Amino acid sequence: MRDDSKLRDSTKKWEDETVAKTIKRFPEREESFKTISGLPLKRLYTPSDLKDLNYEKDLGFPGQYPFTRGVQPTGYRGRFWTMRQYSGFATARETNQRFHFLLEQGQTGLSIAFDLPTQIGYDSDDQLAQGEVGKVGVAIDTLADMEVLFEGIPLDKVSTSMTINAPASVLLAMYIVVAEKQGVSMDKLRGTIQNDILKEYVARGTYIFPPTPSMRLITDIFKFCSQNMPLWNTISISGYHIREAGSTAVQEVAFTLADGIAYVQAAIDVGLDIDEFASRLSFFFGSHSDFLEEISKFRAARRLWARIMRERFKAKDDNSCKMRFHTQTAGCTLTAQQPDNNVVRVALQALQAVLGGTQSLHTNSRDEALSLPTEESVQIALRTQQIIAHESGVGDTVDPLAGSFYIESLTNAIEAKAMEYIQKIDDMGGASVAIERGFIQREIHDAAYQFQKSVDETKRIVVGVNKFTVEEEPQFDYLRVNPKAEKEQLTELKKIRTKRDDNQVKHALKVLRDAAESDTNLMPSIIEAVKVYATLGEICGVLREIFGEYRAPDIL
Repeated sequence: MRDDSKLRDSTKKWEDETVAKTIKRFPEREESFKTISGLPLKRLYTPSDLKDLNYEKDLGFPGQYPFTRGVQPTGYRGRFWTMRQYSGFATARETNQRFHFLLEQGQTGLSIAFDLPTQIGYDSDDQLAQGEVGKVGVAIDTLADMEVLFEGIPLDKVSTSMTINAPASVLLAMYIVVAEKQGVSMDKLRGTIQNDILKEYVARGTYIFPPTPSMRLITDIFKFCSQNMPLWNTISISGYHIREAGSTAVQEVAFTLADGIAYVQAAIDVGLDIDEFASRLSFFFGSHSDFLEEISKFRAARRLWARIMRERFKAKDDNSCKMRFHTQTAGCTLTAQQPDNNVVRVALQALQAVLGGTQSLHTNSRDEALSLPTEESVQIALRTQQIIAHESGVGDTVDPLAGSFYIESLTNAIEAKAMEYIQKIDDMGGASVAIERGFIQREIHDAAYQFQKSVDETKRIVVGVNKFTVEEEPQFDYLRVNPKAEKEQLTELKKIRTKRDDNQVKHALKVLRDAAESDTNLMPSIIEAVKVYATLGEICGVLREIFGEYRAPDIL
């Protein structure tokens, strides 16, 4: 039995004698050390900080509840995480070329960025889309674009992630039909649609419909995929955008899991059994700058979700309790100043994600604070992951930092603070109510303000921005989106409108309207509309008429 009193006495003696002498000669940098989330940091962590830790209850073994040490029993010893580079710009043809380049470089999964009109359900020839076509992602108007996007890429051989939310059902339908044309059945498809609308209301803004019909679309996807696509992740509950909006690590965990609770409850409310769909839920986190806090964050989130699923929702299947997540290095930490420094930032952030047990990873490119990345930059970003995988040795043992007095203490602290937030949101009536009241938005706003204030006051150093600056001239050959892309997209869309059978389109849209006005699952009618080349805008237009559009409240 450990003698904590003896250890406490020894620690105090060390502080009074050894530390005091050192500080007298070499004062510490500041009076108060904190993580980026504001959690206070002690000078030293010892076994006394973990006196209440129960190994089997709080950590357990990898692949076993509560999954603190990871969801896979052998970690990365069987296979590495999926290496994805987020890609999409201009037309489907140009993005397809980038996909092939990345696959040739050893990427193991595709991750698609869509342009802004696609994200909010408008066709490229809509007046509101003018000037935005193909700028921040690829333009997808009809099934024809999706066919070109995956030309030469067998969909039973790759895992595809699509960052799409409000019109997620339409893009998923297009993917299903493209696979069908390749001879690949739905049950063979692997991948993820983000499909997380709650964080759009909070942090990102690419919403279309109000919360209630949006939740219906999400649960329709849950039900359809549980019956037809057992390998497909039906949602990627996203903390990444919450973090990019300025939240702390604690808030990222808390607000992401609060959204997850809302989705699970919505699915249960429409009659789905927890163990029928929960194993296909996935998560998406950012990997920010505080190396050890981020590793602890991933571990805390995994354990907290397992406990929520087991204790709150009474999940019986261990697979329902596993938090599987994708990670992206933090875009908000990239700097336009001295952009080569971003290579180092991304390498550290990628290593954090791996040490935290991520299932897939996107590494940002050095030039993304200035433009979409060039091929050279994405190759460096991908090589970063490959070096970590094949040269660093960190994947050779499972959860190698477990048992660190500091890591375990910080894991506990993040979980406890996140749970306090979740309880507060529960008391309000859940995530949707907290969003409607502006609570989550204000908390993120306040955290973002405090972080920026600390940078402006040089209490937090950003190398090359507020310290270690140099006079510099831009040196990169930045990627410039093909200026003819919009014109080319409009030409192709016009061809499709001319060639398709308009009567079939009208009939398919009527069937969709009837389904939307009833409680019928919408996925089958959306798939049929996609097959006859109804456009994204036409499908979303029908749903807009039935569901209405969301208008954000003034909460600040």
